[in-house]
Amino acid sequence: MADGLTWDDFGTELEGPGVEIRRKDEGGLALALIRLQAGVRTDPLFAGLPDDRCQCGHWGYIISGTMRVHSADGARDYEAGETYFWAPGHNLEAVTDAEYLEITKTDEYDGLMGHCKKVMAGG
Repeated sequence: MADGLTWDDFGTELEGPGVEIRRKDEGGLALALIRLQAGVRTDPLFAGLPDDRCQCGHWGYIISGTMRVHSADGARDYEAGETYFWAPGHNLEAVTDAEYLEITKTDEYDGLMGHCKKVMAGG
């Protein structure tokens, strides 16, 4: 993998109202650059998953903005400059416009993106 990857080096994985996910796979990991507009919530996208929550674990870094993670334990905000691990069983909310880098096991992310694309297509 080359150093210095930019937004344009990643292929578009998912795009819809207020959300754009770019992705590049390396070594069994999905590297995703994600942009969400303020107010976007993942609840509608994750409906139909167990507990209607994402079942992937994600590691990442908030580049800009503030993300709120909702889990069975409550909600927590992550702000620009913070790293994170979001355990399986979460939903997300963009408190402000946000951009972040996320790293997930490729097979888990494939399943999540497949579900999200199906939901966005009306299925």
